[in-house]
Amino acid sequence: MRLNPVNGGELSPAVVFHIGPLQLTATALTTLGIVAALGLFVWLLSKRLRDQPGALQTAAEAVYVAMEDAVRAVAPDHVKLLMPFVGTLWIFLVVANLTGLIPGLHSPTRDLSATAALAILVFFSVHWFGIRDKGLRRYLRHYVTPNPILLPFHVLSEITRTVALAVRLFGNMMSLEMAALLVLLVAGFLAPIPILMLHIIEALVQAYIFGMLALIYVAGGLQLQQLKQASQGQD
Repeated sequence: MRLNPVNGGELSPAVVFHIGPLQLTATALTTLGIVAALGLFVWLLSKRLRDQPGALQTAAEAVYVAMEDAVRAVAPDHVKLLMPFVGTLWIFLVVANLTGLIPGLHSPTRDLSATAALAILVFFSVHWFGIRDKGLRRYLRHYVTPNPILLPFHVLSEITRTVALAVRLFGNMMSLEMAALLVLLVAGFLAPIPILMLHIIEALVQAYIFGMLALIYVAGGLQLQQLKQASQGQD
């Protein structure tokens, strides 16, 4: 296993090349490569689906069922609506977090710009799903109910949880790779397997937590609308 230092000890990602004023960093190229590889894998897998599944199709179906059960446990009435977004987010995060195990590459999620982009995606998804399910007017109404004075607190909570989502994943993945690097520097390669297992487990846990938080935020917005409607109906 080869663990890379953070761009030679610097926190900012390395700039690979420029296209005019646009800088393409290693994080951006790695992310594009992951997206392309996942797209190609899914396309090839979809062409090989059979009534009698092989090992790969069985594993893929098991992963899908596990993710679907997780979505159903949080938002039982919106499984079909949320599953494409949450499932894609989970799969991308697992692959992105494990990319650091490949010699010569690093995890995009140890770059704050990448985790911030994911957190902003979750932020807009919360509102997009809410507006899609309830309509713009009814969705925005919950910001001023039961009292318009709560509007600043609603906005502040939206901003702080988005920042926390980005910083949390970045901090955990950065500290994970730095800790593994320090252990390797001290112990050499006498203990590569425990470090490898630690990296894999932590990468999976962080992907699960980020995806679950995103699911809770989106489902919370949808179900909050339902609870308010039910409460108004009883009144």
